[in-house]
Amino acid sequence: MNRNFTAFCAAMLAFAILLVICGGLWINNNKMSLADSESTVKTVYLTFDDGPSDRVTPKILDVLKEEQVKATFFIIGNQAENRKYLIEREFNEGHTVAVHSYTHKYGEIYASAENLLNDIEKCNKLIKEITGSYSDVYRFPGGSFGLSRRLISAVTEKGYRYVDWNASTRDAEIYPATPEQIFNAAVSTAACTEHIVLLAHDSTSKTPTAQALKNIIRHFKEQGYLFEAF
Repeated sequence: MNRNFTAFCAAMLAFAILLVICGGLWINNNKMSLADSESTVKTVYLTFDDGPSDRVTPKILDVLKEEQVKATFFIIGNQAENRKYLIEREFNEGHTVAVHSYTHKYGEIYASAENLLNDIEKCNKLIKEITGSYSDVYRFPGGSFGLSRRLISAVTEKGYRYVDWNASTRDAEIYPATPEQIFNAAVSTAACTEHIVLLAHDSTSKTPTAQALKNIIRHFKEQGYLFEAF
């Protein structure tokens, strides 16, 4: 999640705006807005980027199974090549396996629309190989914040729905993080939001995220939220 300082600032500015309006753009095909949603059900979409990892992903899956909650995993293809068993487990346990990137190398994949689509398709072919079907759900590495309209249009024209977020565990910003910091970030950034898309990670260094997850889920359950996957 470290594109460069400029992109990071743009992302944080956009994120702050989302928090102020207590909602914002979270899943995009033809720019669906939370403000336009007629749903009155409070919903949390747990999303995990940059996995799978042998160390953290199984712990997250264990918590999700215990709490009977579904999530969306935005995978990195070259991480999954030697961990297909984890993708199989995600899929078999009813979670959404979605495209994040094959390489996660910003400079290469964002160099052109062709490079971006090739990266997406390579990751998606792996998902098809493991699960039996392609995914139409995508998350731009670093989010869509600040990306050119040309790149975004290339993705939507291929039929992908891209998903940003409006709350964050901040587990890619705080290092080293404690489970308490992860929990507090998840709760505070989601304040006053009825439809939450929560950014988290299941890469190998994110053990505190796995440790905080049960408390995060139980907090939102106590607040009357339901959990969904894309």
